[in-house]
Amino acid sequence: MNILLMEDDPVLSDILLDFLREEWQVDYAYNTKEVYEHLENSHYDLFIFDINVMGKNGVDLLKELRAFSNNTPTIFITAYRDTKHLQQAFDAGAHDYIKKPFELEELHARILSIKRVFNIETQEFIALSDTIIFYPMQRTVHVNNEQISLTAKDTLLLSYFVKNRSRLISNEEIVQNIWNFDTLPSDATLRSHIRTLRETIGKEKIKTIRGEGYMYE
Repeated sequence: MNILLMEDDPVLSDILLDFLREEWQVDYAYNTKEVYEHLENSHYDLFIFDINVMGKNGVDLLKELRAFSNNTPTIFITAYRDTKHLQQAFDAGAHDYIKKPFELEELHARILSIKRVFNIETQEFIALSDTIIFYPMQRTVHVNNEQISLTAKDTLLLSYFVKNRSRLISNEEIVQNIWNFDTLPSDATLRSHIRTLRETIGKEKIKTIRGEGYMYE
């Protein structure tokens, strides 16, 4: 499950990230501006938003997201204890609300409840090494916990390499399996995609077999 956490308390955010990342992939935003930056590149299964953050608050952010038809399940965490803010959160489209201070296990239980209700499956991933994780459905690679977005073609190409590990793959085979007949790439275009993948996962992963093709190891 891919989670986006927005929390501007540095101590609490560190605690939450350490806890949540033991089980899930979690991106962090300090404020609403950073939330939108993450949303440009990634899809999330769950939002965990603090209400009272610097700048635009979490409730107003969620209202905007719902207005743009973003229906990602959302849990609010907040120091507010009155029913007014509770009602505002649910009116904005929240699915759950947890008041600070709270036990980490309580948050964990609420996340599992959201996961069951919305039938959120754990995102399939492929470990390319101890520090590199590939999420094909997300079209992302995580290198030392840093998320890197891939294009659709780069995702297909990397998936094909992984499925054909340690086997010589010719340029013709790559083109036939990744591109449509009416959009065949030039040799320069193919080399550009290979170069992008090497920059992302490491040059040593994809070897050039001169005059024959490529091999992923």
